[in-house]
Amino acid sequence: MTAVYDTPVVLDRREGPYGEVVLRRHGARLQIIANGCFLMDTSDGRSERLLVDAARDALDGRPAPAVLIGGLGVGFSLAHAAADPGWGRITVVEREPAVIGWHRDGPLAEISAGALADPRTAIVRADLVTYVNETSDTFDALCLDIDNGPGWTVTEDNESLYSPAGLAACTRVLRPGGVLAVWSAEPSPEFEGTLRNAGFQQVRTEEVPVARGVPDAVHLAVRPG
Repeated sequence: MTAVYDTPVVLDRREGPYGEVVLRRHGARLQIIANGCFLMDTSDGRSERLLVDAARDALDGRPAPAVLIGGLGVGFSLAHAAADPGWGRITVVEREPAVIGWHRDGPLAEISAGALADPRTAIVRADLVTYVNETSDTFDALCLDIDNGPGWTVTEDNESLYSPAGLAACTRVLRPGGVLAVWSAEPSPEFEGTLRNAGFQQVRTEEVPVARGVPDAVHLAVRPG
C-alpha cells in the first residue's frame, strides 16, 4: 500500500520589501514561508501564547500595561493578548504588507479578526529594528517573535536586534521594570549572557516541549528601575 501525504497548497505568494513571502495550507494548518525559510504555522501556538503570558506575569502588577508585539505572524500572540482584559494598549509591528493583508481579509482572519477589532489594538507597518531605534513611544512589555531565534534570523538585518546595540534600543523603549520577552526555536545560553551583559535583570528561559527536536523557548529579562 502506498502512503498518501498531504501536499502543501500555496494560497498566496508575494514579493515583499524583504523578499518572497508565501502563505500555504498543509492539511488543516496554515503556514508562512519567507524566502524559502519556514517561519511558523497554526498547528500549536503554545509558545506564542507563553510569550505573552510570561511577560504579563513578570510585570509588577501595574494596571493596564502597554505591550508591543514584534511580528504579527499567524496571529497567536495578538489574539492571546487581546483575549486578556488585563492588557492595556496592544501595538503590533509587522513589516510585511502581505502578512497584514492575510489577517485583515485573508485566511488568517479566522485567528485574528476579534483581536484586530479590539479598540486596544493598533497595527504598525514597519521594520521592528527600525521601529525600536526611532520610536518615541514606550511600553511595559516587548514580546518579540520576528525570527526563529537570536541565532537564526530571517534576514541579516535582524541580527542587530539581538546585539548590545539592539538590546540598548529595546531598553530605551521599555519603561522601568518593563519586560523583554523573545521567542526562539531553541534555547540560547549565549543570548542569556548577552541580556545580562546589556544590564537586564531576572534573566531566564522558559521552554515548551515539541513533538520532535529541541524545545521552543521564551527568553525573559527585566529592565531595572
